[in-house]
Amino acid sequence: MDLEWGTAGSRKFITNVGLITSSGPHGDNIMAAEWTHHVSYKPGLIMINIHEVDTTYENIIKSKEFGVNLAAIDQNVASSVSGGSHGQQIDKIAILKELGFEFYKGKKIGALMLKGAVMNAECKVVKTEKIGDHAMLIGEIVELSLADKQPLVYHDGKYWHIGEQVHKPEQNTLDKIKELAERYKRS
Repeated sequence: MDLEWGTAGSRKFITNVGLITSSGPHGDNIMAAEWTHHVSYKPGLIMINIHEVDTTYENIIKSKEFGVNLAAIDQNVASSVSGGSHGQQIDKIAILKELGFEFYKGKKIGALMLKGAVMNAECKVVKTEKIGDHAMLIGEIVELSLADKQPLVYHDGKYWHIGEQVHKPEQNTLDKIKELAERYKRS
């Protein structure tokens, strides 16, 4: 069964907004990738899932590196520009600079990095694989910088910021769960 983009089912997911930067045959580029995930602590690995027809994909395949810039709540415009067009037809970096966004050259990769992001991770590709209608690219973090800002969240086709904390269960409930886990342990 398919889970098409924009359908009620696909809109139930909540993700961060990964602004993926690359440099390659199509020059400097940025794209919004809602499927940007941290998948390993040691080594630090980040997985992105993008279409093979994307400008970013070709840049990454040629350069073997990419930047992950997790958008902050004040970067919704950057996300909209990054996700609203294709880099082969539009110079999205130039548009963002014209709108006042700033970039810096990666310390360990050739791609530009977006200033003011919650997290900037410079990654070297360690694995690529076609998965369904997307390509999975996994990069090892080679440089990381963090900002004390709130991340931009994407859900139901809209941008959000993190609101009220939902607390973990009370200690008596956690104790009951532990007791039940012991009782229902598989042998």
